[in-house]
Formats: sequence, C-alpha cells, structure tokens
Amino acid sequence: MTKTEKKEDKSTWAIGGTTLIGIGVGFIFLQKSALLFVACVLIGIGLGLVITPIISRKKEE
Repeated sequence: MTKTEKKEDKSTWAIGGTTLIGIGVGFIFLQKSALLFVACVLIGIGLGLVITPIISRKKEE
C-alpha cells in the first residue's frame, strides 16, 4: 500500500469515532454506575473493530 492509498483510506477512523461515541454515552450512565461507563467504551471499541473491515472491503471493490 503506497502512501497516497493509505492516506485516502479513512476506514480506520471508525474505531476512534465509535470509541468517542461510547465515551459520550458512557458519561450519561456514569452517574448510575462506573461499570456501565466501561461497558459503553468497550462496546464502542468493539463496534469500531467490526465496522472497519466492512468499510475497507467495500472500498477495495
């Protein structure tokens, strides 16, 4: 993969984006339970890891 191809591939941003969403949702539940905050962050990371290959596969086709 050359530098220009790597620069155009923004599918890896899905991990960071969903992690930030998980943190945001986690802050809502933080008053209720700290474990819910951690769960939201982990769910965000997991969703990002699932979405990233799907996005990159669609770009290759």
